[in-house]
Amino acid sequence: MDSGSPLRVEKTPLKAVVKKTYVLDTNVLLHDPTAVTAFNEHHVVIPMTVLEELDHIKDRHEKTVSREARIAIQMIDKVVDTASPQAIQAGVPIPGSNMDGVPGTLAIYPDQLLSDAGDVPYLDVTQDQANDNRIINVALRLQAETPAAFVCLVTKDINMRIKAKGSGLMHVEDYRRDRVLDDIDLLARGYEHIKGDFWSDISEVDTLREGDCTLHRIPRRSLPDVYPNMFLYDDQAFIAFVKRIDSEYVYLHCDSRDKLMHRRFWGLAPRNLEQAMAMSLLENDNVDMTVMTGPAGSGKTLLALAYGLHAILEQKRFSKLIVARSTPPIAEDIGFLPGTEEEKMAPWLAAFDDNLEILHGTDESCHGSIAYVKERANIQFKSLNFMRGRSFNNAYIIIDEAQGLSQFQLKSVISRVGADSKIVVLGNLAQIDNKYISPLTSGLTYLVEKTKAYPHAGIMHVNGIVRSRLAAFAEEQL
Repeated sequence: MDSGSPLRVEKTPLKAVVKKTYVLDTNVLLHDPTAVTAFNEHHVVIPMTVLEELDHIKDRHEKTVSREARIAIQMIDKVVDTASPQAIQAGVPIPGSNMDGVPGTLAIYPDQLLSDAGDVPYLDVTQDQANDNRIINVALRLQAETPAAFVCLVTKDINMRIKAKGSGLMHVEDYRRDRVLDDIDLLARGYEHIKGDFWSDISEVDTLREGDCTLHRIPRRSLPDVYPNMFLYDDQAFIAFVKRIDSEYVYLHCDSRDKLMHRRFWGLAPRNLEQAMAMSLLENDNVDMTVMTGPAGSGKTLLALAYGLHAILEQKRFSKLIVARSTPPIAEDIGFLPGTEEEKMAPWLAAFDDNLEILHGTDESCHGSIAYVKERANIQFKSLNFMRGRSFNNAYIIIDEAQGLSQFQLKSVISRVGADSKIVVLGNLAQIDNKYISPLTSGLTYLVEKTKAYPHAGIMHVNGIVRSRLAAFAEEQL
């Protein structure tokens, strides 16, 4: 090649960004009020029917859903605030949604003007199904007007997705922004069982002393998938706790199974290794939040309650024990029940009275002991709807049945935890009664995956049904 010849530079043609159109259902905005910003450079369409539904929902007595409706309306208003009516119908740029310099856009579709057209499959807007069908009709009309474009309806309503597909809509999806896993079986469990001998696969290890604790330092490449505050055990006698992790090493604290199994909280002893590891996490001063998952009857609530009584009455670590749980109809029903907030919550928190009976069942006066413990431990039953805006200091907090909460609901509760407090979040992903939440989209799943790398949080899947042999059969076979 002649050194004097000019250098030839070939230009690589850039592909134009292909905008997709996403029509959002109301339940998507209730599930994630910031959903309009989740579609990057694409075009988001909100039918007028969705705005009407949000308008009705924002004034409901159910505080959680009405709050999220108001946030969604405020987000939409922030985008379309100064735009003209023509621009709003065509599409207004969404701030912060740029992808390769191309902003996403948001449009409001006036679906009240839609009428039946012979060339477009049109669902009947009868009174029972008017709103769902109107939203589906918007997607069908957009698909008919631009056959070459990608038009997708996004809804968390399974039946609505089936109806839309059956009506001829090519693309229908669930809202997936809040999914942190593709398979619930991949959810972090808080421990890992190594088959055979743990040390047989470790080629490099150092031992160091920190205070009264001996740690084994192992290169991260040997244990790439571990996270802080998890347990490792093998088929031999080895069991270790991941004390901390840095960029190069994993620091393990070896423990004894006998020592774990002999731990006691308020007279309660562990009945399997998972319970023993959970008790170790609860007692760890470095762990501010413990998340316990597992099937019904595995002892999650009993363990959390027993440690709370132990920490408050024996160790004097906290000044009060706050108990709350997820109860979908509570916002509508609680106001009609007589008594104080604690008395109104009693029907939904009877499980804690049952567990107090287990802990004091052998006492000479069981009911007297329970009343005494409730007063001494300052046990307070709270509704999740009334926890927002408060700050709980020097408290031990139990959130039960958390599998039915969204990630935003859980965040609003956890952000209430103040100084010198500890929170325990309990849930069973097999018992979700919220029609818009699945195990993959549950706030509990989100919490486990997002906090497993946090050095002050611990996770434990408590396995094994210890309630009774009948309960074990029901959980596994029915």
